[in-house]
Amino acid sequence: MKTYVDRIRELREDHDLKQKDVAELLGTTQQVYSRYEKGLNEIPIHHLITLARFYKVSTDYILCLTNQTSPYPLMKNL
Repeated sequence: MKTYVDRIRELREDHDLKQKDVAELLGTTQQVYSRYEKGLNEIPIHHLITLARFYKVSTDYILCLTNQTSPYPLMKNL
């Protein structure tokens, strides 16, 4: 069963990025990001959101709650 650590690694590799590239995007070090991909540290919510926006996928996709990559449409104020 896939977990978010699998998804963040797959997304990075599918975009031909190195851990260092993603770490710079998140404003952290390669070592810290590597710990996210290994599941040694849980990824903070603000980093999860940044990755979802960067890869143009939903946070639910990264968290393996869905296999649909498309983010939800933006809700208009009701």
